[in-house]
Amino acid sequence: MPTVEDYKNLETAKRYKKTFSDGLNQIDPDVLQKTLQTLDKNGYVIIPDVLSEQTLAEIKAAVEPMLNETGRNYFEGENTQRIYSVIAKTFACNDLVDHPLIMALLDSLFNPGYLLSQLQVINILPGEKQQPIHTDDAFYLIPRPRQPLGAATVWAINDFTADNGGTIVIPGSHQWGEEQPTQAQLQEQINCEMKAGSVVFFLGTLWHGGGANCSDQRRLAVTAQYCEGFCRSQENFSLSIPKDRVAKCSEDIKRLLGYSIFGPFMGMVDGKHPKRLLE
Repeated sequence: MPTVEDYKNLETAKRYKKTFSDGLNQIDPDVLQKTLQTLDKNGYVIIPDVLSEQTLAEIKAAVEPMLNETGRNYFEGENTQRIYSVIAKTFACNDLVDHPLIMALLDSLFNPGYLLSQLQVINILPGEKQQPIHTDDAFYLIPRPRQPLGAATVWAINDFTADNGGTIVIPGSHQWGEEQPTQAQLQEQINCEMKAGSVVFFLGTLWHGGGANCSDQRRLAVTAQYCEGFCRSQENFSLSIPKDRVAKCSEDIKRLLGYSIFGPFMGMVDGKHPKRLLE
């Protein structure tokens, strides 16, 4: 009887063999190992000073004109502005989605063929309340404790502080079972304070949320979430991003958007590899 490995190794489309990134070949193994150790212990890791001032300026210039409407409910944030389907509107955030360090972390955590689940710009305005604390892969109805089925990045486009809505996390909560956080556990939450250009990477099983903005400054961020290739993504990129824009993206992003195969044949189109649609 075929094993899981047999299916993973099965060549379903010889023309398109690459279903993984090259991140592991671009990152110092010692740096990657230390980062993974912190992630395994705490459920999250802050990586400082990743983006240049020029990159930050380019992102701000691209997204700020699109920040108009505030959220529709308490979870989105009534004083929070969001941009969905970002790649359909700008390529300015693409380098964050497929950053080599992020790809290396994802390659270490998930099966080849993992996907981008969503990409958003989030602008928390002064006066916003703390977002309800939650886990990002709770909608995959598999009992905890378990391995995460997703992971997320939150990139600081301006400084994250304890006052302006810096992301809230509960260290170690990625290992919890099915129970909801107690009042005592909620007291253990901390703000991810980090300079602009830094990123916090956390597992989909970690309890977290957007912080309250008690300052007079906004908190601008880009968040990319990823999931295993056999899980449904939150955003339906096949419908929201035109193929001509996908064709202009990197090979990693094409794969992450679903123009890829999760072995042996999940994701096919008319029995063929979906990248043929971009030709």
